[in-house]
Amino acid sequence: MSLIDPRAIIDPTATLAPDVRIGPWTLIGPNVHIGEGTEIASHVVVKGPTWIGRHNKIFQFSTLGEDTSDLKYKGEPTRLVIGDHNVIREGVTIHRGTVQDRSETTIGDHNLLMAYVHIGHDCVMGSHCILINNASLAGHVHMGDWAILSGYTLIHQHCQIGAHSFVGMGSGVSKDVPAFVTVLGSPAQARSMNFEGMRRRGFSAEAMNALRRAYKIVYRQGLTVEQALVELEETAAQFPEVAIFRDSVRASTRGITR
Repeated sequence: MSLIDPRAIIDPTATLAPDVRIGPWTLIGPNVHIGEGTEIASHVVVKGPTWIGRHNKIFQFSTLGEDTSDLKYKGEPTRLVIGDHNVIREGVTIHRGTVQDRSETTIGDHNLLMAYVHIGHDCVMGSHCILINNASLAGHVHMGDWAILSGYTLIHQHCQIGAHSFVGMGSGVSKDVPAFVTVLGSPAQARSMNFEGMRRRGFSAEAMNALRRAYKIVYRQGLTVEQALVELEETAAQFPEVAIFRDSVRASTRGITR
């Protein structure tokens, strides 16, 4: 029995692993690669150049690898690269990159993109991220591992969303979110750190306490960012988690969410 429904349309230049499953009325365009164990439901559109890795599950009505709507885009051959073990739910849209940036939109491994999520051109997503229904990334957003965006979250272009951070429901984010920080609101404001997420991932009590102190240095002591970074040096030398937090603050180009 064929794993590809006869009603699917597969371009002859597409390369599919032998065990890929494709449902009816799905379109796989030219220059698309789909790795082993990946399942694609009905009514999905995948345009190339797009590389999809192993053991992904893509639900109906998603569109992957479409041309970006950025007005700078003039049809250049940019790419979408999706890693392994991702779940892409109904109606998700992910655009390819632009030559003005990296020419590539990149999605890591083990991510969950819930219904109607949008990933804009040139975004870079790490691994183990969760984007809840209708969360949207504008172009050029970089998102670290284990970050979570709640439903209806909007991320402005060029923002950085740090590893292990959490963005609350309906938030509008126009500045960078440092690693481990929880933000909420429109415009988003920092509220605390994502201690619940850290507990679930097995962070030690000592590391969480060190991060709690680091948060207070940046957000509660009235220091400038430059002064806070100096204050963080000693703790960052002892705790790698604080070093990650410090580095995400230091790397900000748009200013951090305060």
